[in-house]
Amino acid sequence: MRGGHARATVVAVSIESPALVLGPILRFVDTTRATVWVETDRECAVEVTASTGQSGMEQTWEVKGHHFAIVQLINLPSGALIDYSVTLSAAADVGEASVTVRSGGRLRTAAVDEPVTVAFGSCRRGDTYDDETLKAIGADGLAGLADRVAGQNPDQWPQLLLLLGDQVYADDPSPEIKVLLRDRRATQNDPELGDEVAEEICDFEEYTWLYRESWGVDEVSGLMASVPSCMILDDHDLRDDWNSSLDWRKTMEQKSWWRRRVIGAFSSYWIYQHLGNLSPDELAKDDLYGAIRGAANSAEREKMLADFAIRADSEPESARWSYVRDLGNTRIIMIDSRCSRDLNPDRRAMLDDVEWAWLSDRAKETSARHIVFGTSLPYLMLPALHHLEQWNEAVAQGAWGRRFAKVGEKLRLELDLEHWAAFGNSFRNMVGLVDELVDHTQPPASILWLSGDVHCSYVAEADLTDRGTERTALYQLTMSPFRNPLERPIRAVNRVAIRKPIVKFMRFLARRAGVGDVPITWQAKAGPWFDNGVMSLRLDGERASVQIDHASTGTDGAQRLTRTHEMELTP
Repeated sequence: MRGGHARATVVAVSIESPALVLGPILRFVDTTRATVWVETDRECAVEVTASTGQSGMEQTWEVKGHHFAIVQLINLPSGALIDYSVTLSAAADVGEASVTVRSGGRLRTAAVDEPVTVAFGSCRRGDTYDDETLKAIGADGLAGLADRVAGQNPDQWPQLLLLLGDQVYADDPSPEIKVLLRDRRATQNDPELGDEVAEEICDFEEYTWLYRESWGVDEVSGLMASVPSCMILDDHDLRDDWNSSLDWRKTMEQKSWWRRRVIGAFSSYWIYQHLGNLSPDELAKDDLYGAIRGAANSAEREKMLADFAIRADSEPESARWSYVRDLGNTRIIMIDSRCSRDLNPDRRAMLDDVEWAWLSDRAKETSARHIVFGTSLPYLMLPALHHLEQWNEAVAQGAWGRRFAKVGEKLRLELDLEHWAAFGNSFRNMVGLVDELVDHTQPPASILWLSGDVHCSYVAEADLTDRGTERTALYQLTMSPFRNPLERPIRAVNRVAIRKPIVKFMRFLARRAGVGDVPITWQAKAGPWFDNGVMSLRLDGERASVQIDHASTGTDGAQRLTRTHEMELTP
């Protein structure tokens, strides 16, 4: 190994010692700080110790029999390669009886003005890696990235891993999880959980199975212990088509199991994904996190999380899942494009007014040379699909009369027509924001949208029609899936979605529904591709470039990445 990530191995353990269930997972890293997330099998103290001498300790807190901690390291040297270990102690003070010591991993703090590489993608099934499954859904892009990182010098590692949605599939779990669900349903005898959700995740405990299956395997655990990660949710984290329309919500809210599902989804997302997205400063200010740590027992925490989940779902302004991560002269704005929607048919919006104001402020307040919007749903779709979604939104809102409006609403759900183009107000707001950002004496070198969701990958270059953007590169970078390939008939649809005659026809259709032109144009410069893989964005000074890698399984059974394409994004 040439400095690659270390696998977690038990150094010392006794029968009574606590143990890691999941982790360590490295989440936040900047020039001098880091956070490490863990789940343990019992109450204990968790100490993370850096090879440079710094350490942090947290007591775990329990939710429904699961124990969690997120430990902070501060005052780390910048630009340094640092090994760290994780010590679990059943006693209050590390060093007494019942201690487990594990090698944690290796982290690299950021250096000022260093180049930044961001690896990203979305849509990853947690299915096994046996021969049959590898043949059915292919090699895992994340496992391929882990294999690459394990063989690299640490200065070649990505500074950040962006997981852009569908980290788990609550509505379509793996065959192994379905077996567990059937066994559990047989003993529950719960009339609320009928055939409709017999093989779907429905509560917090079942969500924990998904996360352990997805992140606990050796093939990716070392990667997640050594490369910091940012995450954002998408529909399958709860259920397919989540918040597609008001009709969809009304239907779901009548389901006997829906409340339980919402509590399980939001509670687990907050613990397993959201907390690690926050910086140490943000954690210190988070009221819910403070209350959870200070609660007397698990029952109190469960009630807090349940109340929070129900309110976050019904009152989006009560919770914020969007956040910012700054890396040198790059600002990454991770956008919640699921929970904060306004679904009123008369004013549909991808982001409600409160969320949009937050996003706009975060983009305009920075002097970063590169502004990166992380949104699970692509902002710029393949052109024909964009016009299809524009047409559908207009028809669903009555452009062709009430009869066609009902058909349009049905098509919106059946065809997953719910990307930014299907929320025309928000699409135009984003164009307006970009126009403001480039209207400066020193505009950003690049404004980029990083996305997933659509199970194909492509690079699209954009330009504002009302002004030149020669000084700012505008690109949509879409990577999907990590591991969940698209069916072949739908691949064909995506292939023709960039052909000029099809684009022209769909644009004509949108115009017939009263949709006007938007002041931005774009075209696919590379792709679409349909294999599992990873995309990497590299930002170096004023330059931006992208590399596309796809995953395959070698004759030795190892899952590896192969470079498919690379291109410069800035002049």
